[in-house]
Amino acid sequence: MLERAPRRIRFNAFDMNCVGHQSPGLWRHPEDRSSDYNTIGYWTHLAQVAERGRFDGLFIADVLGTYDVYGGSNEATLTAGTQVPVNDPMLLVSAMAAVTEHLGFGITAGTAYEHPYPFARRLATLDHLTGGRVGWNVVTGYLPSAARNMGSQDQLAHDERYDHADEYLEVVYKLLEGSWDEDAVVRDRDGCVYTDPARVHEIGHQGTYFSVPGIALTEPSPQRTPVVYQAGTSPRGLAFAGQNAECAFVSAPSRDKLAQAVTRIRAAAVEAGRDAKDIRIFNLATVITGPDEGAARAKHADYVRYVDHRGALALLSGWMGIDFSQYGLDDVIGQDVQTNAVQSAVETFRSGGADASADGEPWSIRRLAEWVGIGGFGPVFVGSGAQVADQLQDWAEETDVDGFNLAYAVSPGSFEDVVEHVVPELQARGAYPAEYESGTLRHKLFGRGDRLAENHRGAGFRLAAAGTRDGGAL
Repeated sequence: MLERAPRRIRFNAFDMNCVGHQSPGLWRHPEDRSSDYNTIGYWTHLAQVAERGRFDGLFIADVLGTYDVYGGSNEATLTAGTQVPVNDPMLLVSAMAAVTEHLGFGITAGTAYEHPYPFARRLATLDHLTGGRVGWNVVTGYLPSAARNMGSQDQLAHDERYDHADEYLEVVYKLLEGSWDEDAVVRDRDGCVYTDPARVHEIGHQGTYFSVPGIALTEPSPQRTPVVYQAGTSPRGLAFAGQNAECAFVSAPSRDKLAQAVTRIRAAAVEAGRDAKDIRIFNLATVITGPDEGAARAKHADYVRYVDHRGALALLSGWMGIDFSQYGLDDVIGQDVQTNAVQSAVETFRSGGADASADGEPWSIRRLAEWVGIGGFGPVFVGSGAQVADQLQDWAEETDVDGFNLAYAVSPGSFEDVVEHVVPELQARGAYPAEYESGTLRHKLFGRGDRLAENHRGAGFRLAAAGTRDGGAL
């Protein structure tokens, strides 16, 4: 009987253009350099570390508001440095691409507050400049503070945000897939024709939220549409992912929760007429490792001393839309919690989510703060390179997850430790690539070429699929 090849493990580095990201208070640690987030050198070094570790990509989170749910103000957030100050993620990519050859870049950008027309141009520009190494993490928004600063009293209702995002992506697909023929740019020096106007088409979009009559401003980039990432696991978010996501990001704290999430996402893809494996699924995780188990556990104990519990609760309050300052530290999240923020976050940590705790205790407010203090919602794997590799492989085998978005306790040290101790162990087991494949980010992820798969929603907006009218308009 032939022995089955080890399941491949995939890694993204998970960061944000801010201090501390998902480990409130760890910016105080003497080895942390995340407060250099506003320098080019921080990001070019991090990109090179990730490429040395053969990571698929650097996944960059973002928000457009402050976490001001806790205590009804942003005082705790500002004091703790909880994802503020925060800079734009897209402006980082060109510098990182210039010092790497293969690493992909997953950029978070919301659909709520920017018109899709200029945004599609920025996406295509980065895809050109990186040689097709860009992905877009589509978010619908969850912070009321962002809505207020954009002139609204509050966000749209949860499900309507996805209706709005559906049309947003439709516009982007029409612009990037259906406006310019593949051979529209002819560069005919003798005939003095750079672009053939007959091969460029107005998209003629008129919808509920957007009116975009004209052409895309950019010629086709290597991927046309960058790889689409998505992180919603609510019922409406799953339907959106089934149609649009090529990579899904989840943050399940236990194997049971992760297995359930993976099953739902793959079912959503099938429901949308795609294959269950057409979505690469990454779970949030934090790895604390060293040359041996003792060194790793000592490092973890050291990090715990720097956790800012108030900052962690401010982060949780923003994610869940719940003011945790109103609860006692020993209160438990009940079944009656309702929110217009991240519904999947609340569902994960209801009292029924006690299986995520090693001792089976319910999730009290105190336990939530302690858990989130290092790396956010996901599991924290502590041990030698071999021990962490064991855990990662066990999780992948038991849950059908494709890989992990690796958060950090300290940056860039947490990523450097993974590259030094965990990656070689996985490579030796045949569970991790020794070298990159050639091609775009999409091809590296799926091995099927540079463009959206034919069964993807976006492919339906290509010229060949949609057809053209005389005069060149769709």
